[in-house]
Amino acid sequence: MKGKNFLIASSGIYPYINNKDYAYLAYKLARAINSKGGQTRMFMPRFGTINERKHQLHEVIRLSGVNIVVNDDDMPLIIKVASIPRERMQVYFIDNDELFKRKHIFRDENDIFFNDNDARLIFFTKGIVETVKKLKWRPDYMIVTDWFSALLPLYIKTYYKNEPLFHDAKTLVVLNDEILKNPLNNNLKEKLHFDEIPSEFVKKLKNPDVDTLLKIALNFADGVIVRTNDIPDDIQNIIKEKNLKILDVSDLDLEEQEDELKKRVLEAFADQDDE
Repeated sequence: MKGKNFLIASSGIYPYINNKDYAYLAYKLARAINSKGGQTRMFMPRFGTINERKHQLHEVIRLSGVNIVVNDDDMPLIIKVASIPRERMQVYFIDNDELFKRKHIFRDENDIFFNDNDARLIFFTKGIVETVKKLKWRPDYMIVTDWFSALLPLYIKTYYKNEPLFHDAKTLVVLNDEILKNPLNNNLKEKLHFDEIPSEFVKKLKNPDVDTLLKIALNFADGVIVRTNDIPDDIQNIIKEKNLKILDVSDLDLEEQEDELKKRVLEAFADQDDE
């Protein structure tokens, strides 16, 4: 595991988002990996709920300036970065004023899912890859912690299949309690068609929702990190059919059992390195 590079993609990372278990898991996984000699780079959206002054975010000019195309719409990518206090860990924030500046994350003030969440997650996915390309950094493992990062495995194996930085990267998908049936805009299929995503995967999004995104991510995954005791049967079937390797942390108190998390992380990735 020592010297391996880990990309962690999440819609939230503690302390920038502190009310979601997956955000705390992303933070604790990064700590565990770093403590065992791995190198992490974390990516999340720069939502308008994040106080840039408090968390000392600053724009990285050399990484910004790329335009991301989503369904023929050209949108500028802004990259901001911050260091987690008292940790030697950096977080890269994928930003665009039109998509992320609003003061709500996924739902409006009436608790309705934003109509453009599909465009936002495609932008986030492409923004991560374009940032990594500018960094010229080769990840050995990519961990996607929630539905908002779930398109990353699909895009790496299709849209970015000729990108050498990702050729040998293994993907792990976190399964948590936020396996939901939240609907996404039906135009997601059109946006994926625009990026020439193979039709067999687009067809699975006949009625796009969060649950379906996770199933597609699992089809391209090399393993899963389990953070829930309630995995739906259809998702369990995918795990069995693909014989995905499992890192089970569903029983851990991340605050009280950090040493056990480090032990399991070391064992899990040492096993993969031996293959």
